[in-house]
Amino acid sequence: MTTHGQPAPSRLRALRTPLLLGAGGLGAAALLRLRDPHVSGSYGFCPFQSLTGLPCPGCGGLRAVNDLARGDVVAAAGSNAGAVALVVACAVLWVVWVARRAAGDSDAVLVRVTTGGALSVLAAFAAFGLLRVTPWGAWLAP
Repeated sequence: MTTHGQPAPSRLRALRTPLLLGAGGLGAAALLRLRDPHVSGSYGFCPFQSLTGLPCPGCGGLRAVNDLARGDVVAAAGSNAGAVALVVACAVLWVVWVARRAAGDSDAVLVRVTTGGALSVLAAFAAFGLLRVTPWGAWLAP
């Protein structure tokens, strides 16, 4: 099969980028599993929290991934529920990406980012960050 006079890329070549990205994600999770971020300062300190005393939307994210790598979903959600949702969303998007590439769609991408989509994600990130420092969202704080 050809595309515009060019031979179609092999499936392995089409899967190379998704598999490398997946390996990188697993490597990062393994690092977080091996070097516990629950130890204060093990990965440094959050500059936002150091300056303001308030947790940023990402605070607790490393601990959440460590908890997920250990299989403790409840502790992960307690560390950073937003990070847990992000990990789940990324995993689902990655599986769909691999499936599309394996089915022969060599142009499939992990996610197509539109301006509206990017602004929606940023708004959700900001809302999560604000909610977790209010009395109503204190249960979301790390």
